Amino acid sequence: MVEVVERVAGMVTPHARCRAEEGICPHCGVASGRVHDRYVRRLADAALSGIKTVLAVTVRRFKCMNARCAAATFAEQVEGLTSPHARFTPLLRQMLTSVAVGMAARAGARLAARLGMPVAKDTLLRLVRSHPEPPVGRVRAVAVDDFALRKGDVYATIVVDLEARRPVEVLPGREAAPVAAWLAAHPEVEIVTRDRARAYAEAARTGAPQARQVVDRWHVWNNLTEAVEKTVGAHHGCVKQAYAELPGNRGEPAVPPEPPDGYLDVHGRERALVTRTSRRYAEVQELLAQGRSLRGISRDLNLDYYAVRRYARAAGLEELLVAATHRTTLLDAYKPYLYERFSQGCHNASLLFREVKAQGYQGSASPVGRYIRLLRKGSIAPPPPRPTPKPRKTTAWIMTHPDNLRPDDAPDLEQVRKACPELDATFRHVRSFATMMRDLRGDRLPAWIDAIPEEDLPHLHRFAHGLRYDLDAIIAGLSLPWNSGQAEGQNTRVKLVKRQGYGRANFDLLRKRILLRT
Repeated sequence: MVEVVERVAGMVTPHARCRAEEGICPHCGVASGRVHDRYVRRLADAALSGIKTVLAVTVRRFKCMNARCAAATFAEQVEGLTSPHARFTPLLRQMLTSVAVGMAARAGARLAARLGMPVAKDTLLRLVRSHPEPPVGRVRAVAVDDFALRKGDVYATIVVDLEARRPVEVLPGREAAPVAAWLAAHPEVEIVTRDRARAYAEAARTGAPQARQVVDRWHVWNNLTEAVEKTVGAHHGCVKQAYAELPGNRGEPAVPPEPPDGYLDVHGRERALVTRTSRRYAEVQELLAQGRSLRGISRDLNLDYYAVRRYARAAGLEELLVAATHRTTLLDAYKPYLYERFSQGCHNASLLFREVKAQGYQGSASPVGRYIRLLRKGSIAPPPPRPTPKPRKTTAWIMTHPDNLRPDDAPDLEQVRKACPELDATFRHVRSFATMMRDLRGDRLPAWIDAIPEEDLPHLHRFAHGLRYDLDAIIAGLSLPWNSGQAEGQNTRVKLVKRQGYGRANFDLLRKRILLRT
């Protein structure tokens, strides 16, 4: 029963006492109405309108009437409010624990103080450590993955319940023994997804022989990407030769003709864009010199604020003109071919449009017509030589689905395939593997592996040979819907938890925060 509420020095203190006539001994359960003593107990509670709140509860100490009881006296407890030795109410304890789990100690202490619940950072750490772990429950499918406590030096293992979508255990190290022991303690596990690490394969084999191992297909695809990149690097000479023979890369580069006076700039585009850019730049700079603000200039010139800011921050007019006149178009990748055909005497824009359309051009006929008209007027310089793509870029073309390639990348990939039979074979094998992975047809993997030795591709040979060591688990990964995506996502969250503790959290505290965040 609350008797009075006192507010002094920025703190609210409700004074309360119990109305029960008797107390129950917590040791023997015998009721007693004989009061031995009274004292005031103070419990910090959740803030009242952002003001620190402390409950002042008058507690009675009863004398136990059971002569055989080990306790001579006992203090009464208010159910749902007090517990022995507690300094916080259950509500405040729960709130502070949530803050500590979500924000770590120092940041949590600062936030709690602003919310009217001042607490020491060490107290928050104690609350996290003393909070009970969530029960694991029955797990049917788990993902096992490692994460770095100190990159390149100290690692740990996270076990994720794929159906509940939460971590259920964090183990020190990434050896097989701790993981195998945890799996052995949970014989209900039916699916274990993992990467291709042999330690986790051994742990699943010994700790959960009844479970089916599933290798995460992203890791297999990543291994294939590495093999393809090495293959591309080994055949980079073919790519260089192919690009050396492209139109515009042969012979001495021509000297760009002088632009005609009037409406064309040095790049062959209409001078209206250059004139407009120059005029706006001059207007913005003049108003800036008068001390006008960017928003005021935006209103006066009826221009977007960010456009005005771009004109104001430019180092000069030339910087703006370069950005304005070098905008990429769908036709850019096909201009060398058009220039080569024009030099050969073909000036028919409709015919040239059909030719580039057959090569993959996805734009309309109008840009082609404009480009041919500029060529007829002699206002277009030969396109610059196309640089040879780096091996990593060529690898990205091969590993990307053809429908997702950029329009200007598709003809480049086609040129590479025509120039190098080995890279063409690599492309075909990659597409076959991607189709198998997308359609969950892992049963085709043995046939795919058997087809690799027929080509002179040593890096793919090694990749295919490595698949045989873990064939059953990889086939399962390419056939079943299970994967380790949840574990990878939880690892991303773990990085945030680690950084919130500035890398200073001991393993037990880090483990608790990972498990309690869900």
